[in-house]
Amino acid sequence: MTSRSGRCDVRVDKGRLRKISRRLIWGVAVCAATWGGTAHADSNPLLEAVGAPEGLTLKAGIRSRIEGIDGQFRPNSATDDFMWSIKTNLFAEYDAGPVRIGGELWDGRAYGQKKNSSAGTTEVNAMELVQAYVGLDLDDLPGGSKATAKAGRFTLDIGSRRLIARQAFRNTTNAYTGAYVDWTGKAGDRLILLWSMPHQRLPDDADGIREDGVEWDRESTDLQLFGGHFTKAGVFGKGTLELYGYRLFERDSDAQHTRNRRLFTPGVRLSRKPANGAFDYDLEAAYQFGKTRGSAAASDLTDLDVSAYFVHAEIGKTFGGAWKPRLSVHFDEASGDGPKAGRYNRFDTLYGARRFEFGPTGLNGPVGRANLMSPGVRLDVKPDKRTDASVMYRALWLADASDSFSSTGVRDRTGNSGRFAGHQLEARVRHWIIPDLLRVDTGAAYLAKRRFLHDAPNAPDTGDTKYAYLDFSLEI
Repeated sequence: MTSRSGRCDVRVDKGRLRKISRRLIWGVAVCAATWGGTAHADSNPLLEAVGAPEGLTLKAGIRSRIEGIDGQFRPNSATDDFMWSIKTNLFAEYDAGPVRIGGELWDGRAYGQKKNSSAGTTEVNAMELVQAYVGLDLDDLPGGSKATAKAGRFTLDIGSRRLIARQAFRNTTNAYTGAYVDWTGKAGDRLILLWSMPHQRLPDDADGIREDGVEWDRESTDLQLFGGHFTKAGVFGKGTLELYGYRLFERDSDAQHTRNRRLFTPGVRLSRKPANGAFDYDLEAAYQFGKTRGSAAASDLTDLDVSAYFVHAEIGKTFGGAWKPRLSVHFDEASGDGPKAGRYNRFDTLYGARRFEFGPTGLNGPVGRANLMSPGVRLDVKPDKRTDASVMYRALWLADASDSFSSTGVRDRTGNSGRFAGHQLEARVRHWIIPDLLRVDTGAAYLAKRRFLHDAPNAPDTGDTKYAYLDFSLEI
């Protein structure tokens, strides 16, 4: 069926969808097992198929995920929901030394979700060229340093990935058009300088998302992100010190009304990677200031002074033994917007990722870096080279009782519903069925709602939130 907009309208009932998903997953598994059992470890069927010349890199991946949620925490969204999502990407790069030319096609689609599903542009971005760049590698700089420069469309991870990240769990990714330079010193010091126009994923209307519409993402000078990130290696032995500052500039355009964010976010991070038998740590703090409007409504023309922050503290230890258990304690706090006139205090996480810290997203994802105060404890284990698992508990409070809680959209402007939101328990297991080729990833999360998520005026009366997912990823 074709809609008035010309997009293909696909409607499949849940029972049939589950059968299709199971068949697809098993089909992928059987094909991968057949290829994996006959091919050499260093072979690549894509390169063999095209008779690739030296210097050409080709990579492809497909991930099929089924997920479901019950006891919705968001206002005005489906009480329970089911979704089958598929993420497909194809990457190509030709290295002519020192010049590289590369591109990546990313196709994120979702099926079976309800009409009032919470699924949006974080789940659907069909047939998008997220990377199309020219790179320059300089390997013989003075002092043994080297540098890489890129210009065009690209994805990027910087530092802890809390503010700028290429998404891993999510069905779509953040991408940018612009340029950056990445310099690395002989001792491991690193400097990244960035100017970019972040992509605004399209379509962003409800019909376009449900229909997996294909529309070129928008980029313009009306939304810019630029700044720098410096890493100093060898601090306090094996630790690293990071200093950074990012500027986000946003303004209204003919196509879109915005909050006109003009934010500057300086920050610092001190960390040490986990190692067997040793303590590790990750301490990060950022402050945010500038101007913004309280909403993106066309009638809202009032600029507010921004004063916001986030803090992350984590200390862990990896113990000996076959499973290499790592036990860590965490504390996260991000400011919320209080009732102060002329001020805006809610932290903006820019283009960061959160699954690795706050649990699975997709149809889930109640916790994010805004109006949050949360201690937690986590256990990671690695039974063998193919398998890893984790379980984490968090207690959840609002940093400000009058702002919406974290990523839920639930709010009591009077502050009379208290600050305690509840408890979250989440677990995850990943296993390489065929090493570096086929992996299964499954997890679940349980949000035990407490006073705020029960009593706030717009809190849905749906009971505790239960969520689970299962996905298979094939990477070639």
